[in-house]
Amino acid sequence: MEFWDHLLLGFSIAVTPTNLLFVTIGAFIGMIVGIIPGFGPSAGIAILLPLTFSLNPTTAIIMLAGIYYGSMYGGTITSILINTPGESATVASTLDGYPLAKQGRAGPALVMQAVASFIGGTLGVILISSMAPFLADVAVSFGPSEYFMLMLMGLLMLTFMMGDNKINGIISALFGFAISMVGVDVVSGQQRFTFGSAELINGIDFIPVAIGLFGIGELLSSVHEGAHREGKKEMIVFSFKKNFWPNAKDYLESKYTFIRGSLLGFFVGVLPGAGATIASLMSYSMEKKLSRTPEKFGKGAMPGLVGPEAANNAASAGAMVPLLTLGIPGSGSTAVLLGAFMMWGLQPGPLLMDSNPDFVWGLVSSMYLGNVVLLLVNIVAIPLFVKVMQVPYRLLLPMVVVLCVLGTYTLHASIVETWIMLICGIIGYFMKRNGFSPAAAVLALVLGPMAENTLRQSLLSSHGSLDVFVTRPVSLTLFILILCILAMPFVMRMIKKAWRG
Repeated sequence: MEFWDHLLLGFSIAVTPTNLLFVTIGAFIGMIVGIIPGFGPSAGIAILLPLTFSLNPTTAIIMLAGIYYGSMYGGTITSILINTPGESATVASTLDGYPLAKQGRAGPALVMQAVASFIGGTLGVILISSMAPFLADVAVSFGPSEYFMLMLMGLLMLTFMMGDNKINGIISALFGFAISMVGVDVVSGQQRFTFGSAELINGIDFIPVAIGLFGIGELLSSVHEGAHREGKKEMIVFSFKKNFWPNAKDYLESKYTFIRGSLLGFFVGVLPGAGATIASLMSYSMEKKLSRTPEKFGKGAMPGLVGPEAANNAASAGAMVPLLTLGIPGSGSTAVLLGAFMMWGLQPGPLLMDSNPDFVWGLVSSMYLGNVVLLLVNIVAIPLFVKVMQVPYRLLLPMVVVLCVLGTYTLHASIVETWIMLICGIIGYFMKRNGFSPAAAVLALVLGPMAENTLRQSLLSSHGSLDVFVTRPVSLTLFILILCILAMPFVMRMIKKAWRG
């Protein structure tokens, strides 16, 4: 009964005219962010975050969350029509989405991906509504040692999900930690790494760093790759009047794929560091193995498009669970959202649902509405998004740069922060070109002060003894999980070696 009371409270907040307007704006912007190849939701949220400061916290986060899950919808349009994923989570959608478009079935492919995204996103929000209160109740008993272990595990999961070059992921996280150390030591009151600058006494804000690493860094990388010189890409032309809707066969052969992809995506998304990209690729692999006609995959199989689309949208919902209940972001996008929470004095974690139930349930309920808005917009406004795709990158680039500079400067009217943003943009460019991870750096920047404070609290309570991390049951369990994560690459390497031998 309490669950329904909370949900009704949330809908009473989400359906206000202001919140309905901003969830629609956020979803619309998210789709445009997803359409711009290589841009991604992290950059979109970071760049637009300063523009939300005039809103109340609930409305602002509702809009930013709309950008986050809306980008999953938009990124697939380019995957289907020009064989270019709008972001990494829609890479798997190119494998069968583009072949379907080449067969003259671009319309059905776009509609099916919208339906799959809607089902995945909605089922993900239903599971959030069910699981989040339970996890929050469990996490209420957590102390500083448990929180420190959780943050350490989240950072390790992120760095170990970065492919083969895990050293670069760890270095990126250490870079973020180094930035988070700037400012005043909360225990001793001494200044650290401020170099005598009054501007740095309060530390380096995450917003200039995030805008620089994600926004300017992505733009510089795109320029390096020659995106500003490219003409219009060859696009699949299709009719909005003829053969636009899927047929019964499309739905029948994908009826179980919707559910499988959604469930897999949600639970993969809950894992810190896993994310929508891994969820979509896992869903594609699973559907191909379960299919009676695996030879059709890669040549235009509808389940090969539906599975990844359901999975990546459910994963974006799943990533909100550890953020809301434990205060741990599982990706670069949710790390920026965590920073936004803190900007408004909201501390995600087990106490958030008790102290700010209107905020939490308003946000969750808005995600139900946001998915409905995205389904309608994704089908009705496809002609408009096709026009957006045709805007030359050389025209988009200067507009985004101006937005980055203005957004950073208006934050605190600080020219120092503007320079920090531009410097981080150059650093972000080199990180992207050399296999480092801006997401890990931002995540460490956000979690760094929290990790430091909980570590110090743990050691103060135990008089400097490290036993505090292994004498409490939950802390010990998390410590064992961390050891397993660290040992996993070596174990897998030994298994592969034994298998080949």
